[in-house]
Amino acid sequence: MFTHSIPALFSTREAAEIIRLAEDAQSTAGGLVGGLHHHNIRRAEITWLDDTGSAAWVMERVVEAVAKANREHFDFAITDFSERLQVASYDESIAGHYDWHSDIGDGPIAQRRKLTIVAQLSDPGGYAGGELQINLGGAVQTAERGRGDATLFASFMLHRVAPVTHGRRHSLTCWCHGPAFR
Repeated sequence: MFTHSIPALFSTREAAEIIRLAEDAQSTAGGLVGGLHHHNIRRAEITWLDDTGSAAWVMERVVEAVAKANREHFDFAITDFSERLQVASYDESIAGHYDWHSDIGDGPIAQRRKLTIVAQLSDPGGYAGGELQINLGGAVQTAERGRGDATLFASFMLHRVAPVTHGRRHSLTCWCHGPAFR
């Protein structure tokens, strides 16, 4: 099994609070691993949260959920969380999306990614399109859209955020790190 759903990782109120934390922080154009920008591949605004300060409670919840799911479903060698929490905003005005990609990259941290967790922060009625889709060997699985629901998957899986056609979609992403796969 390379994906796992976690219903209601965050409550509706908590999801709104995470969006507020992101709106209070500095956002930048979302890029690719290595800081490259290709708008035909990714169009999004991203914010890095202070996961040892105001967003420490968010990180604690993510770590707890990942530890449990990893024990029960993946059994990957997870040793740390080397990257901060990322909130992405995909807006209809820029056809926000992120084309098919894997989260494992060439960088010293990105090459150690083992699991990716994505939590939906927006009310599903507040946007159209924007589905998180994971390619499971040719079969595409669409993640749950409930506000606060999360999907955990192996970072080597191809996945995408389909273009947002109406409104704005916010999501929270965290990567879990460990030694190279064997």
